[in-house]
Amino acid sequence: MDGNGRWAKARGLPRIEGHRRGSEVVDEIVTSCRDIGIRYLTLYAFSMENWARPKDEITALMELLKEFLISKREKLLKNEIRLVSIGDIERLPQNVLHVLRETEEITSHCDKMFLNLALSYSSRDEIVRAINELLKEKERGEFKDNFISVERFSAYLDTQGMPDPDLLIRTSGERRISNFLLWQCAYAELFFSETLWPEFNRDKLFEAIQEYQSRERRFGRTSEQIKR
Repeated sequence: MDGNGRWAKARGLPRIEGHRRGSEVVDEIVTSCRDIGIRYLTLYAFSMENWARPKDEITALMELLKEFLISKREKLLKNEIRLVSIGDIERLPQNVLHVLRETEEITSHCDKMFLNLALSYSSRDEIVRAINELLKEKERGEFKDNFISVERFSAYLDTQGMPDPDLLIRTSGERRISNFLLWQCAYAELFFSETLWPEFNRDKLFEAIQEYQSRERRFGRTSEQIKR
């Protein structure tokens, strides 16, 4: 969800106002996805690299995240949306972490849609943490095999139990994945939008989905095999 800062700067506003507008767009996009039956939506809300930003911006972002979680609980419950998170969330401020876990618990019974927030997230870190967990199990004698399958390794990732993404959308004209779901996006279709996130809306979302629907998903097979 890129472009909040640039959107604010172009209007002579503080960067946090761009983030605030961006959080309003989140509400519209989540609602739109729920309306058309999308089961899993992952939002890259705060990367591990974002901790290097100015301290006052990080503080404002964390406060905005806390406000968002509290204010959207009723709507999540009404629409039967379960909130989950991935990343090194223990790095979040304790008051934010408490609200996050509380919201996850309150919505844990919801099953119409899963809203997955990537917070303090780094895909490389996620993969390394998975490997380290495997090594610990090996040391404790819980893992005795000398090899591991792709399926079993996936179970050690933060996204265990979730399907791999079909479509990855990046806004604001950036054309890189930026350490996001590197393992899981092996076969995701990529859509790069020139639109800054605060101006991304339901129509822009549907434009991306329509293009996705026009693509042929072969997964290594030929077109002829797909059409059989």
